[in-house]
Amino acid sequence: MRLEPIANASLARRLGLPLAALGATVIVAGVLALIAGANPFAVLGQIVTGAVGSKFALLETLNRATPLIFTGLAVAVAFKAKLWNIGAEAQLYAGAIIAVLMGTGAMESPIVLPVSALLAMAAGALVLLGPVLLKTRLGVDEVVTTLLLNFIMLLFVSYLLEGPMKDPMGMGWPKSEPLIKDARLPRIVEGLRLHWGFALALIAAVVVYIIERRTTFGFEMRAVGSNLGAARFAGIPVNRVLVQTALLSGGLAALAGWSEVAGLKGHLSQDLSPGFGYTGIIVAMLALLNPIGVVGTAIFVAGIFVGSDAMSRAAVVPTYIADMLLASALLFMVLALLLTRVRVVRG
Repeated sequence: MRLEPIANASLARRLGLPLAALGATVIVAGVLALIAGANPFAVLGQIVTGAVGSKFALLETLNRATPLIFTGLAVAVAFKAKLWNIGAEAQLYAGAIIAVLMGTGAMESPIVLPVSALLAMAAGALVLLGPVLLKTRLGVDEVVTTLLLNFIMLLFVSYLLEGPMKDPMGMGWPKSEPLIKDARLPRIVEGLRLHWGFALALIAAVVVYIIERRTTFGFEMRAVGSNLGAARFAGIPVNRVLVQTALLSGGLAALAGWSEVAGLKGHLSQDLSPGFGYTGIIVAMLALLNPIGVVGTAIFVAGIFVGSDAMSRAAVVPTYIADMLLASALLFMVLALLLTRVRVVRG
């Protein structure tokens, strides 16, 4: 058996295979529910209901999607240029640290919020700048450096929360001082947790799409990702494009941490992110690195997590089913995308 490239895949193949991948994911969910001793149809229904079955559930899903949109965009931008940014988690925490530094000071002014957002993006960009310079100057693999930075940043956050940033009035789990009112993002819906960080994430997706499709930098970024050698031969400054891509990617990931602190938590703690940086990779891959697709995929992934939390309380099924669902969805989708480009030929 061998794989034969498909020059022009049919519409039925391009649409049918991804739909089949989603169907296979649903089947896996049903099997997992059976193994857990629950009715698979009831479990799937409870996941959907828990994610979008009420106004509260829907807004919670959008709330959970907000950091995933930012990290998904960060990964999509970097991967588009074949810059393998696995360190969105570190960049997220860099943005969160800036949100606290700016939001717990003595300056009470309406400009605190936008200034802290810009500084958070700068901090995230600087975190990724080191690995990309090591890549472009010394050829160091950015997968290793960005991944290791995640652990370094977590240890740094732990140090800050046990020392300089520790809330002197806090009890129990270490956390920072709460942000002042001027440093907090207002709620979109009063009385509920959805904040204007979600709207900012939507704007970011549109801006990234415009950059990719309508600007010279976007063309250069896609060219470098498509064929590095050809891009260099065509006169594109590859190293400069990679550095610019890293700055944009790191800044977007930092907004995830900034929005979680300024919009939702109001303080920094070591468990601020349950893996938003890593989940952003899944979001970006399922969206095929499309910035607009990232929004829909992030909401879908967030819905699985929120719905699974509600389902576990109702059906006594472990919430880990959400992780299995996402892993299955990614594997099946990658297989579907492969089969849209090649066909299996016997002999």
